[in-house]
Amino acid sequence: MQKSHAPVKPAKKKSIKPKGRHLPKPLKKTAKPTAPSGPTTENGHPETTSWVGKIPHIEQGVYSDGLPYPDFNYLAFKLILKPNRFISRDSLFDFAKVIKAPAAEHGVSYNIHNYIDAPTKIREIIFIDTDDFRLYNNSFILRRRITYVNGFPEGDPEIVFKFRNADLQKTAETDVRPQIQGDYTVKFKCQVLPLKEKLGGVRILYSNNVQFPRKNVTQSDVLSFDVISEVFPALQSLKQKDGERINLVNNAIVEEVLQDICLLDFGDGLTAKANVGIWRTRGEHRPLIGEFAYQIKFKDRRELTREAMQRAEAFFPSLQYSAKDWMALNATKTGIVYRLLGNPPKSNE
Repeated sequence: MQKSHAPVKPAKKKSIKPKGRHLPKPLKKTAKPTAPSGPTTENGHPETTSWVGKIPHIEQGVYSDGLPYPDFNYLAFKLILKPNRFISRDSLFDFAKVIKAPAAEHGVSYNIHNYIDAPTKIREIIFIDTDDFRLYNNSFILRRRITYVNGFPEGDPEIVFKFRNADLQKTAETDVRPQIQGDYTVKFKCQVLPLKEKLGGVRILYSNNVQFPRKNVTQSDVLSFDVISEVFPALQSLKQKDGERINLVNNAIVEEVLQDICLLDFGDGLTAKANVGIWRTRGEHRPLIGEFAYQIKFKDRRELTREAMQRAEAFFPSLQYSAKDWMALNATKTGIVYRLLGNPPKSNE
């Protein structure tokens, strides 16, 4: 009987690695360049984050006469500009070209046509302080302003007194109201400026202002610290001795050339008239500093709707990039006057 045999499977060949050799490791993928962290705008600038909603609320209290602390009712935006570009009325309107791209990008409409024939305003401004700049070093600013029309003063000189500081609560608690006979107007502003060291951000100062006609001060010797501290009781704590005098800061008389150039519309009824100005020394017309400014006025923070504020918050940093060749960082108009002769004061701005 014949035996059957199962088919024999061929033996598997053993794979032998050559001695002393190693297979190459897979190459690591080169990381692709990363885009800037965070969302960006159409122009590639970092997208701003909301800051209006993060401004703290004032802890309520009252002044010595029982009136409650105020809350700010202005959002005032300012770009401090190099003055060398402003050489004529037409050159003031040149800044309107800078607004076009950021306004279109962020849905902010603006109207320039109603301002083409707007008159150019001329104002004379002086600052008053002690020789050691005691007012400015403690966040106070005292100035007189005169408006000229067709070469002649119009109306009574205006006195402006303010406390400006980065501390909202401290600013609200500082009572700037004067002891005078006659009316005065108080304005509490949240001022929005670029960062001191770079474009694209914001820093905030709060300004508690009062303004009134010069004729409402009945005392004659207004360069006496005794008199000024009577008119403005907030200054009494800065008085060092009887008979102190205050003077013109750095002997400077500033001539301001101011031009309204457009109306910005952020939606939901929130609009702001914008202007461009240049400060120069009177007489020699030495250019000091320029400024582009606009402010939104409101009665209550609840008027600042989310959509309108998103436009305003995104527009301001974008405008800084658009105006980068015009910008003067780490400056304020008042600070420039105080630094005219060197020996800069302590800055709370």
